[in-house]
Amino acid sequence: MLARTTLLLLSGALALTAAVRKIHLVERTDIPGYKYERIVAKAHLAVDPKVDANRSIRDIDLAPRNEQGLVEFAADLYVVKPRNPAEGNGTVLFEVSNRGNKGMLGMFGLATSGRNPRTKEDFGDGYLLEQGYTLVWIGWQADVPNGEDALRLFAPAATENGRAITGPVRSEWIVDRKQTEYSLGDRGTHIPYAPANDEATLTVRDSGHGPRRTIPRAEWRLAEGGRVVFDAGFEPGKIYEVVYTAQGPTVTGLGPAAVRDLISFFKYDGDGVILLGEQFRHIKRAIAFGTSQSGRFLRAYLYYGFNRDEKNRKVFDGVWAHVAGGGLGSFNHRFAQPSRDGHPFLNFLYPTDIFPFTDAEQTDPETGLTEGILARAKKDNVVPKIFYTNGSYEYWGRAASLIHTSLDGQKDVTPEPDTRIYLVAGAQHGPGQFPPRRNHTQNLSNPNDYRFAHRGLLAAMNAWVSEGKQPPASTYPRIDRDNLVPLGALAFPKLPGVQLPKTTQMAWRADYGSAFRSTGIVTKEPPSTGKPFPILVPQVDRDGNETAGIRLPEIQVPLGTYTGWNLRDGSQGAAGEYLNMVGSFFPFARTKAERTRNRDPRPSIEERYGSRENYMAKITAAAKELAASGYVLARDVPALEQRAGRHWDALMTGSK
Repeated sequence: MLARTTLLLLSGALALTAAVRKIHLVERTDIPGYKYERIVAKAHLAVDPKVDANRSIRDIDLAPRNEQGLVEFAADLYVVKPRNPAEGNGTVLFEVSNRGNKGMLGMFGLATSGRNPRTKEDFGDGYLLEQGYTLVWIGWQADVPNGEDALRLFAPAATENGRAITGPVRSEWIVDRKQTEYSLGDRGTHIPYAPANDEATLTVRDSGHGPRRTIPRAEWRLAEGGRVVFDAGFEPGKIYEVVYTAQGPTVTGLGPAAVRDLISFFKYDGDGVILLGEQFRHIKRAIAFGTSQSGRFLRAYLYYGFNRDEKNRKVFDGVWAHVAGGGLGSFNHRFAQPSRDGHPFLNFLYPTDIFPFTDAEQTDPETGLTEGILARAKKDNVVPKIFYTNGSYEYWGRAASLIHTSLDGQKDVTPEPDTRIYLVAGAQHGPGQFPPRRNHTQNLSNPNDYRFAHRGLLAAMNAWVSEGKQPPASTYPRIDRDNLVPLGALAFPKLPGVQLPKTTQMAWRADYGSAFRSTGIVTKEPPSTGKPFPILVPQVDRDGNETAGIRLPEIQVPLGTYTGWNLRDGSQGAAGEYLNMVGSFFPFARTKAERTRNRDPRPSIEERYGSRENYMAKITAAAKELAASGYVLARDVPALEQRAGRHWDALMTGSK
């Protein structure tokens, strides 16, 4: 096992022309059990503000420059690569870190850890390494929480005439227990912008779009370290919001530039010495994968035109945005807070669910804007192969229907030729766990573990970009098939004691100031809102399970109803509001007698299947059909069977 710390300078010619200037190697170790090695490093980069590919970086002209007129920045780097480059499959699998973390080993390798992979167990069943992928992560976000393994971007702040730039910043939070102070950073953990002065306004409201009540300035204060102190205490379930004047805006758009330039370096340049060895000669393609915040990052990455490098070359061959819904995000404007998102009961009116939504251009009749996610990539001839995957939650809580409907919600919009859209039916935001539990929710959480679909789709994406083999057909709810409907038309069964959500997440036409779209400068906080975009949800069958999308065996052969929504039970305030990102599970009655006693309109497990043997036969048939269609791996059919069997035993006999 080898470990060392050194500074690697690239060759002279490359150092003068490549955006990756040098690599500071922190640690290099073998991975036990695999012919792979792990590299921990820091990448030092520089971009030329005058190059056309960099003109979309907000405030790039206000960033400090070195003697060559370049803007310098750095980022943490993490690579897992074959020791013998010839044994790799030629594909870089790049994960956009979610708030500085690494998650794809859990998603694709079924690992239970893997946030800082060092041991064989951190790679789960080893699927990604067996397939020969080169795994790459780089820090792109400057405000991630402090943590030993977090990946960070180290970017300069914009200045104007040598003076610090100031501007309005809005911080919002909801506490789950009464407390007297909170950070200005997102979720109380991210690094906030420093206040420029003591002028600020604090408000509280009961619902996302309810009236704000101003808390008198004498009752609270801004404290050192970017904290708000309120001696009377913040109440659970209330929405608090501070608008203050901040200073020192990070040039946030250098984050997507770091991703762009690192992957371009891997594909086209390489160093041939330490970081890759001869691997750069074998790397032929790159796939980007991002979940939630990171999926929205990838949609924004394409929207802003970052898939073209400084030499006008295509960067990613494949882009996979997972559970991003219809969102973009705070990734490239002044005083951007990249961690801020948007949910039915968290982070309201940040620039997340904003126009445009579809790959193809549409014209918003209310504003007159004509835009599409892929407009710049089409112009530059760098359109990648694209997967958009969403679960049920994203249709309820992340405006996902807008990625494939017209802006009036009246008709479907056909995906672009190189785009596939998949709904993972009956899924919450993240993979579910069994047995389901309540965690301050009215209902049991959704146990649908959809990672098996992701393994199948990854194989399909790699075959698409490497061999030109068409992936499985898009499968998602559509208006013309009556399986994408307004909330009022949802045919959900009337289950005793079950409360349905009163509304979905709303995507508003928000006004952040007249210059926001052209300059990236926010002047209105909070923004004013115009007419919302219509949000549609997937239709369900008589059991309450969705009829469209990738329906994994536990949805095709159900033991209960799986939804993308769940509600707060009131133990932490705000009873009946969404518990963000969590779905529900309503198990069927075991017998007809139990169903009758419970007044459950859904047939019981006994009435449906008669026996465990019959149930398992149906599960096997469903799993094999999915494998034949390419939605799951054939190697995962036994695991799907075993999982279903455990669910049967747990529900019918109480075993785990």
